[in-house]
Amino acid sequence: MRLLFLLPAGTNRFLATLGQLIAHSEARLAPFNVRCQVDYIKSFNAELLAQRLWQYRDRVDGIAFMALEHPAVRETVDMLAERGVPTVTVISDILNARRVAYLGLDNRSAGRTAGYLIARFVGARPAKVAMIAGSLSYRAHEEREMGFLHVFEELFPLVKVVGLREGHDDADRNYRQTRMLLARHRDLAGIYNIGGAADGVGRALKEVNRAQETVFVGHGLTSDTRSLLIDGTMDAVITQNQLHTMMSCVGIFDNLRAGRSAMHGIDTAQ
Repeated sequence: MRLLFLLPAGTNRFLATLGQLIAHSEARLAPFNVRCQVDYIKSFNAELLAQRLWQYRDRVDGIAFMALEHPAVRETVDMLAERGVPTVTVISDILNARRVAYLGLDNRSAGRTAGYLIARFVGARPAKVAMIAGSLSYRAHEEREMGFLHVFEELFPLVKVVGLREGHDDADRNYRQTRMLLARHRDLAGIYNIGGAADGVGRALKEVNRAQETVFVGHGLTSDTRSLLIDGTMDAVITQNQLHTMMSCVGIFDNLRAGRSAMHGIDTAQ
């Protein structure tokens, strides 16, 4: 069985680690009679994602990919389903399309968790917090934003969310966005990095000596975020297991090959 993982290119180390794991999975997957390959495309480009998905229609038996909410992507997923090529969305889902399964976090709950953690660290006082997203074209990032905003509205009315910026999961852009936020809000108490490239946020906090004063919560346990946790720049990281994601995808496609339901025996805990 030939499987493709189609992932965004860029400096998101969590995705890079997932890609490396897939690329070196031959020995691990040999007992399943499965061969996986990984391909990368420019991030946040829905038309390119749709084109690349369609290019693989006759070359693989299944595709796992990080979805973008866009009509072109939705149509391509449906066309692949018509041709008997199943798709699984990972990390970020797409609605109203014929993908067979989604593997990832409950992102609205993840956003609520991030907000709750920041509010607890900040304490019961008036405060300002901000968000940096990769792109809201990812449903995952949009849902995390919604959960984050709602938890403050419901439980922590003294905390004001002063804005959302997009950094496209790029360390340098996240650095610049963080510097602008800190310059505009010198009393900023917390930052939620919704996507990747937390090292850019951490670098900005350290440069202006705000690493210990500003609560910083993000996603994806990597070598960078682990270092930021150890030195105290980050306060918490919400993550999922890359190996579990890969093996669950393989399990889903194996189920379909055997005529079972897609999620038969699949542990959805991330």
